[in-house]
Amino acid sequence: MPNDPLLDAADRLYGLPMAEFTPARDALAKELKGTDKDLSARVKALKKPSVAGWVVNLLVRREQEQVEQVLAVGEALREAQAKLEGEELRALTRQRRQLTSAVTARARAVAKEAGQRITDAVADQVEATLTAAMLDEGAAAAVRSGLLTGALSATGVDAVDVSAVLAVPEAAGFAASATAAPEVDARPELHVVPDPDADEKARRAAEERLAATEAELTKAQEAADAAAAEVKDLEAKSMQITSEIDELKRRLAELDDNLDQVDEELADAEDVYAEARATASTATKARDAAARALDKLS
Repeated sequence: MPNDPLLDAADRLYGLPMAEFTPARDALAKELKGTDKDLSARVKALKKPSVAGWVVNLLVRREQEQVEQVLAVGEALREAQAKLEGEELRALTRQRRQLTSAVTARARAVAKEAGQRITDAVADQVEATLTAAMLDEGAAAAVRSGLLTGALSATGVDAVDVSAVLAVPEAAGFAASATAAPEVDARPELHVVPDPDADEKARRAAEERLAATEAELTKAQEAADAAAAEVKDLEAKSMQITSEIDELKRRLAELDDNLDQVDEELADAEDVYAEARATASTATKARDAAARALDKLS
């Protein structure tokens, strides 16, 4: 790509620590105002990156080999998707997840080395940006440029719109300049000065720890006593219910015996009843015969 003054300026600015971006951008725009007003205005319009965007830009410059590995796996993943190669696609998807997680962890370390603490929310945005770069070719080009102003995300279905988070629209195909990690300044030799109150401070600290542990012990003992009282109450209720169940079982057995006796008496009564009905039927027939005989004699 031919040299582009705006891209060169942006490449330098987006490689700076976050705190230095705005003053450096404004100073460069002011410097250019006397020689190239159009370029000065475009530099002045460059947007300060979000923390997530800055971390990805820093990672691209400090860890180009790892970033290129991410993008290479992403390219292979997209090819496998296009060819519908199932087994290869599953293997690459697993590799994508492992790789993005590992590179995100490295991004946090790089940011920490640069003096920027990264929250879990920002780390999630960084990982989402790396995932988008693996799933979408346009997102990969945006990440490679090192000119992000914010995080990217991808659904894996629709193309990623990078226009809102790409500092310079003409950055397609541009690759950020590599930068080395800053050397740590030699630390001055430190001499330990004895603290004259060290013993008293240690004693007070020990007393505070003892008081704290005693308070915790008291709370734990109170909780244990409350739990023991509840256990005792529930045991008493359990015994009462068990006793009631035993009484009900005894009563049920007694009723079962009574039922058996009544059933036997009922069977005997039914036999007597049947015999009485037969006798009554015979007597009825005899009476009817006697009545007819009497009628004939009359």
